[in-house]
Amino acid sequence: MRHLSISVQLLGTAAVIAVLGVASAPVLAQEEVTLRIAVPDWPPTRIMKQLADEFYVAPSGKKVTLEPDFIPWPNFQDRLSASLTSGEQRYNMAVSDSQWLGQFVEGGYYKKLNDIIDADPELQAIFADLNPNLVDAYSTYPYKSDNFYGFPQMPDVLISYYRSDIFCDEGEAAAFEGEYGYALPCTPEDFGNSDWEMMRDFGEFFQRSAGEMLAGEELTDDFFGIAYQAGKGYDFSTMQINGFLWQNGAGIWDETNQPNAQTLGVVNSPDAVTAFEKYLSLLEYMPPVVKTGGMDIFKIDELFREGKVGWIMQWIGFAESAITPDISRVADTVAFARAPGTRKADGSLDRTANIGGQPFVLTTWNDEETEREAIDFVKWWLSKETQIRFAQAGGQSGLQSVYTSPEYGTYRPWNDAFGPSLDWQRDVWHVPEFMELLTQQQEEFDKAITGQVTAKEALDAIAVFQDELLRESDRIQ
Repeated sequence: MRHLSISVQLLGTAAVIAVLGVASAPVLAQEEVTLRIAVPDWPPTRIMKQLADEFYVAPSGKKVTLEPDFIPWPNFQDRLSASLTSGEQRYNMAVSDSQWLGQFVEGGYYKKLNDIIDADPELQAIFADLNPNLVDAYSTYPYKSDNFYGFPQMPDVLISYYRSDIFCDEGEAAAFEGEYGYALPCTPEDFGNSDWEMMRDFGEFFQRSAGEMLAGEELTDDFFGIAYQAGKGYDFSTMQINGFLWQNGAGIWDETNQPNAQTLGVVNSPDAVTAFEKYLSLLEYMPPVVKTGGMDIFKIDELFREGKVGWIMQWIGFAESAITPDISRVADTVAFARAPGTRKADGSLDRTANIGGQPFVLTTWNDEETEREAIDFVKWWLSKETQIRFAQAGGQSGLQSVYTSPEYGTYRPWNDAFGPSLDWQRDVWHVPEFMELLTQQQEEFDKAITGQVTAKEALDAIAVFQDELLRESDRIQ
């Protein structure tokens, strides 16, 4: 039986009189609506709940309460999938990874939004203001089509976090320039011009053992220059490797060109092998957990906050933890910049990267009243006023009118790196076969990361698997 999301409480005239002991005109209590939403448990969704409780007033006049189910990231996809497919109809909304759109759209769980958007000028204005890459990634299925299923909740990109106390140290800077022949970057502007060859130098230079000196202090633990995603779980290596592939002229299977897109000779092309080898070559400068397939986003966050790594490439959504003194030893010394890229012949940087972040989606079983309240909440969330509050609290806005404003960079020290990164973002597959493709690919990437196979052997195995699976699914001819 459907679990209704609306609770209506009416206080009749007789009850009012009994309580007050005096004659009174009829009084009706405010109608109450609860929007139940499945969300990953991390700062952007916690901030959303806080802002909703403090500021949201429903245009309908009803008392609307956002009731998030905060689910740990490692369990989120499994928990959401189990709920949607069980028939329990627990959630009115979800904050869903964009990669799950195909699976849950074709399963009949996510509502198509085109008619709602077409009938609502406010929503049309919001979509016109959003960065187009966010619309493609968070709203469309098939990817980059005109079929809309989501609204951006938290845009996320990979950026550089670095230790200003060591990169700006005069002694370290002098030693580095003497060894490598160019200046060690210090400011976010300088650091934002870094390429992957420079990251290799940083990794090599700052790799120190306990007892050695770093920025004038003796180390009590081993120290490592760099770290980025190389984890076996979920998508923790894929999100990093895709950027290397795209920046070096290679690619993944292109779902937008079905049924003519191929995997054989594409996923394992010579350019792809070269790009993957480049990715693997930098792992030697990272903490030893990388050799076990454990370098996921949570471990990177932990190692950096503990002061054991000089530079990391990490999602912007984790940046708040890095500047929080109670949990970060480097809170006073961390700085942020755009992520490095691959240097082209003309000297420019290709910064293409896999987008992170998530959209809101509506489930298909909401009644008309609940759906209207959910849409009104989304419109409030994506209003300029709310998006500014979200950014001021540590979140990010995909509205161009917000993130391009002069004030945006003052809200958080990483915000200047956010807007310019959006134009470089692409997304991984949206098709229902996403989890099968991802799981096998992660296994093969992990074999290469841990030294069991070569880059070419891993990519060959991935290409063959994807070719077979996508042909069985009629996505390749």
